[in-house]
Amino acid sequence: MAIPPVERSLTGAIRQKIDQKTKPTGSLGRLEDIATQIALIQQTLTPALSNPHILVFAGDHGLVAEGISAYPPEVTYQMVQNFMAGGAAINVFCKQNGLNLLICDVGVNGTFAENTQTFVKFKIRPGTRNMRFEPAMTRDECEAALDAGRTLVNGVAYRGCTIVGFGEMGIGNTSAASLLMHRLTGLPLDQCVGAGTGLDEAGVAHKTAILQEVATRYAGLTDLIDLLSAMGGLEIAALTGGMLQAAENGMVILVDGFISTAALLVAHALEPAILDYCIFCHQSDEAGHRRMLEYLNARPLLTLGMRLGEGSGAALAFPIIDSAVQMLIEMASFGQAGISQKG
Repeated sequence: MAIPPVERSLTGAIRQKIDQKTKPTGSLGRLEDIATQIALIQQTLTPALSNPHILVFAGDHGLVAEGISAYPPEVTYQMVQNFMAGGAAINVFCKQNGLNLLICDVGVNGTFAENTQTFVKFKIRPGTRNMRFEPAMTRDECEAALDAGRTLVNGVAYRGCTIVGFGEMGIGNTSAASLLMHRLTGLPLDQCVGAGTGLDEAGVAHKTAILQEVATRYAGLTDLIDLLSAMGGLEIAALTGGMLQAAENGMVILVDGFISTAALLVAHALEPAILDYCIFCHQSDEAGHRRMLEYLNARPLLTLGMRLGEGSGAALAFPIIDSAVQMLIEMASFGQAGISQKG
């Protein structure tokens, strides 16, 4: 099903409602734009951010064997354990800001004890293959990951979720994201590659050389799913599927940092109207993210020098987004408050 652009016929009524609030016209800046966008997505003057969720997809990357990460691959497994134990930044921010958190294993190299409250298992395989020598995924595996994202989004939508943020965990996934960015934006590879988990200058140069070899290997691919299969990650494919499904469901999408935006680049190439449903939560400090946002003509809400992933930027931006909606719903108009308007 194609994602339709958001219907905009309510724009005038929404802006009129905002302009009648007890404030100078336009004085709440971006909050007014966010409120308008969400009201248009939900096609109502009284939108609601119900049962908000952050979905974190995790998967390992075979390319890590080429020394493209400052951290060893077992950190993916260890961090998912940390998520399940409630000890990571995303756990803290979700708890603080009233967001529900689900962790989904689509491709971690390890077995987890079942934890039905926060953990969902859609494991497709224990990490991608080494894309330097063969495609990271078969097309069937990639489509299974896309379906995992769609399924999890439909699950939370069934429980009344109207706004969903996406995060990820996967040592090596900045490499996959850089490759997808390079192919989908047309920017030179060296403008897409950064330090990831903390590589030094020599490490970034080595990473770039390996990624150039991978990019050359798959330069002939034009089909988007084949491209995602060859150079993506299981968690990135799941993010892509989840975002597409959220837009089809008419949900508000909270876009996090570099990896999540790379997944959105794929979703946008498949369904350009998905941008109508997206709020860009922050600009990552990872090299390349600013250029990604510029390519999508996107304005991030926050710039905090972060490059953590996990959906952390989406969780931090949520209270601002919630404030925009509460302004639209609860703030008094000049008439209700008995305050004179500008002459």
